[in-house]
Amino acid sequence: MNFDFSDDQKFLKEQARKFLSEQCPPAVMRAVLEGDQSYDEKLWKAIVEMGWTGTTIPESYGGLGLGHLELCVIAEELGRAIAPVPFSSSVYLATEALLLSGSEEQKQTYLPKLVTGDAIGTLAIAESAQQPLPKNIHLSADGGKLTGTKLGVPDGDIATFCVVAAKTGNDDSERSISLFLVDLTGPGVKRERVKSIDPSRSQATVIFDGAPADPLGAAGDGWQIAKEVLDRAAILTAFEQVGGADVCLDMAKTYAMERYAFGRLIGSYQAIKHKLADMYIHTELARSNAYYGAWALHTNAAELPTAAAGARVSATKASTYAAEENIQTHGGVGYTWEYDCQLFYKRARLLAANLGSARVWKDKLVSQLETRNAA
Repeated sequence: MNFDFSDDQKFLKEQARKFLSEQCPPAVMRAVLEGDQSYDEKLWKAIVEMGWTGTTIPESYGGLGLGHLELCVIAEELGRAIAPVPFSSSVYLATEALLLSGSEEQKQTYLPKLVTGDAIGTLAIAESAQQPLPKNIHLSADGGKLTGTKLGVPDGDIATFCVVAAKTGNDDSERSISLFLVDLTGPGVKRERVKSIDPSRSQATVIFDGAPADPLGAAGDGWQIAKEVLDRAAILTAFEQVGGADVCLDMAKTYAMERYAFGRLIGSYQAIKHKLADMYIHTELARSNAYYGAWALHTNAAELPTAAAGARVSATKASTYAAEENIQTHGGVGYTWEYDCQLFYKRARLLAANLGSARVWKDKLVSQLETRNAA
């Protein structure tokens, strides 16, 4: 079985890397961190013009009509560039939710706007620091209106609409949860941007007070749809994390081959060699899991939930480890604002928290394996 990308997909990857190297040097992220904006609008416009926001959207809705494999290679390059744009929220989450369960009218309304960048979407599930589960969701839907609060909504301060998980049943089962589409610029919605470790990928608290909502998918199917969306997003995010880990390894290696200490290149010291070797091993393991996830996503295989959890766990470990060891390899200067190490550390820590913590995905992986082995 060949898990490698095709020549066309590799060419797309090369072009994406070239584009982002020109349009998104580290200075772009620094400008966002040092300014008041939540993302770089110029870069976002350029990405939209490249058509990436419509990668998996059918041509009938204005998209490119490509597949998830093409989206995976784009995601990896966005991770390498630590692009400060709401791509993951709008493309991995909102777009996937609409493609999975949107009605024809909803697709006609939202998908063309997602392609052109006129709309930015996101997904809101969590309401507390607890693991998002049906029993922990209290935001209610009554008469087509939502009331409650969602926390840590990715890009919630700039998104124009949101897919919201709400309680519609009287118990704590999965069937008690439904999804709704909400206009975040409309009545009954209040948004508060919150501080996070990486302000270039903003987070927000969104308060709904009788906000008009349009059901997405069948009533009671919300939790199952949300799980499928998160599985897909986990694989795409894993590619971002692998891309970031690659750059951290390259940065650490380059510095180790240039920096002298006690009359020797620090790369000649065994301790540094071990750091670089461990970074490489973690990253390659994450890459293999991400490729397996890409295959499962592309074929909609039954193994998708297991592949998603495996990719999420290994990529989170690889990206955080590489970001931390990159700083350690740089020594005292690695912690300073002037060096780019901290930019990748910020992004690695944020991606590790998005979509649920590593512990949540580890539990899911174990559950999936136990279920498969018991069959």
